[in-house]
Amino acid sequence: MAVVLALGASLTWGFADFFGPLQGRALGALRALVWVEAAGLLGIAVIVAVRGKGPGGAVVLLAVPAAMSGTLGLYAYYRGIAVGAVSVVAPIAGVSAAIPVVVGVISGERPSVWQGVGMAAALAGVFLASREPDPRGGRIAAGVGLALLAAVGFGGYFPFMHAAGNTDYWWASLIFRITSTTLVLIPALARRTSLAVAPGRLWPLALVGLGDMFGNLLYAASAAYGLVSVTAVLASLYPIVTVALARVALAERVARSQEAGVALTLAGVVLISAT
Repeated sequence: MAVVLALGASLTWGFADFFGPLQGRALGALRALVWVEAAGLLGIAVIVAVRGKGPGGAVVLLAVPAAMSGTLGLYAYYRGIAVGAVSVVAPIAGVSAAIPVVVGVISGERPSVWQGVGMAAALAGVFLASREPDPRGGRIAAGVGLALLAAVGFGGYFPFMHAAGNTDYWWASLIFRITSTTLVLIPALARRTSLAVAPGRLWPLALVGLGDMFGNLLYAASAAYGLVSVTAVLASLYPIVTVALARVALAERVARSQEAGVALTLAGVVLISAT
């Protein structure tokens, strides 16, 4: 069940993390995120209200630091795709899978040989994917710094949300969404960012928000069935979906050396997920 739920989160996030940043390219990351987060908040609020049960314990409040880290990662991810290629930014952000493994090691777990190989492959892949060929010497591809920041933010999200979800994944998801919505709304209002969007863009933003929310809910639910070093890395396979969509829908292409880096990074994420 842990594998099914975590992979479900990965699939859902893969779609949301492709279509959401595309809206961010047109509207700006902050404005798009306000609508995405608001739609997700409305969805989980309705579910929790219909369920009609209180939170299962105070540990669900760990969803607050999870939201702080995850929202930072998501904003960096949206900004990264606004300036860089989806095929480069998404796999680098997926290296967040290594952070739960490190947390597991610190808490006494031991990664397998394949997970060690996967982390080495992911690091090598990031190096290749991040460098664009240039006659005067390689240069860092656009969006790589933001992708690395996204990886750190997403990686910090997993352990906290795992603990909160293990207590009560319904309320953990609601508290997460309340926090994340607040975190994007405050700077938007402070900067007087226009939140107006054309009616035709509202439903795609709402679908992205609901997709992100369900991914979050599925990952939180997986905590009741598996270790963080298993569920988090499986949920981190979402870049495979995102990159595939970028190739099919956008016909996105990058340099051959970067192609090799993307493939190596994705392979590393898969190996990190080996148990």
